[in-house]
Amino acid sequence: MIYLDYQATTPIAPEVAAVMRPWNEEKFANPHSPSTWGREAAAAIEIARRRVSEALGLMGGKVSFTSGATEAINWAIKGTFERSPRRKLVTIATEHAAVLDTAEWLEGQGVEVVRLPVGADGLVDLEQAAAAIDERTALVAAMLVNNEIGVIQPVAHIAALARKAGALTLCDAVQGFGRMAIPEGPDLVAVSGHKIHGPKGVGALWMREGAEPAALIHGGGQELGLRSGTLSPALCVGMGEAARLAVERREADWIHVQKLSQLALVTLGEGWIVNGSRERRYPGNLNVRRDQLDAARLLSDLRNVAFSLGSACASGSGRPSHVLREIGLSNGDARSSIRLGFGRYTGEEELASACRRIAQAALGQWELSQ
Repeated sequence: MIYLDYQATTPIAPEVAAVMRPWNEEKFANPHSPSTWGREAAAAIEIARRRVSEALGLMGGKVSFTSGATEAINWAIKGTFERSPRRKLVTIATEHAAVLDTAEWLEGQGVEVVRLPVGADGLVDLEQAAAAIDERTALVAAMLVNNEIGVIQPVAHIAALARKAGALTLCDAVQGFGRMAIPEGPDLVAVSGHKIHGPKGVGALWMREGAEPAALIHGGGQELGLRSGTLSPALCVGMGEAARLAVERREADWIHVQKLSQLALVTLGEGWIVNGSRERRYPGNLNVRRDQLDAARLLSDLRNVAFSLGSACASGSGRPSHVLREIGLSNGDARSSIRLGFGRYTGEEELASACRRIAQAALGQWELSQ
């Protein structure tokens, strides 16, 4: 199996698996217990928290562990509106479902939602954003790196517009965390462990001082008095180690995926079109299409290559990607698109081999259609 689905999840780093093991076995104490073992677990979580904060690289603020980025995003959005008298949310039409579905829920609570369109390159128009963000806006939600097409939004500029209007900014940085610098400006930043070679089931919300959302989960108030529930030392330690490695490997990882992206395009050959901006993008996400390609059939035919037709969260719905629709693609073009995701543990030869198989299968489809 050749794994090319890094946007859905990343292989767990060996170093992460190693540091988690003791906390899954003999060090099983509750980190909120006053016992010696409990205090040891709590101390390990604080080290992990510091490592996540260092990987974010943002000034000040605090980090709260969550069950994942979906919880962090829900908490940030709903908790902000619970504390604000303003009743308007501005976001982007190509956001992850965690943002868009929460926005739809807010509309049912009487909140006005503006979904900014994007151009064919997948990027938001800053003039349109400026016109939409006004004194009624409580929160602006903007994703750093799009999970389907890899384009990088101008988050710092969007956050500056929000601040000028007295609004807060939430950045879904899941696909950018550990891979690039998080821009200064957002007040809330959501990240995930399993996108940076860490474990599933853990994420975090970074909160600027004074921008903390109201609690979403009530109970013991264990996490900074804002989020209740017993933390898993194993998951937190795993995410912390993954964050440490991401800082250590960031430059090398970036150079590696740039090289892989160029190799993939050359190996696929002529006839493939990159969806979204080719300049403002994370190179480890290559969303491409080919005329008359049946991408679902391609996925079925190449069972020994793991790639995607779009977001893992929306797979199986049968609907074309909302992201591809928003950049102006027809349903046919969307159904002719595939997403190749690669990263730290992807070898050049295995990527080239997979791309040759993809290109050959695509050509075979075209020949049969003639």
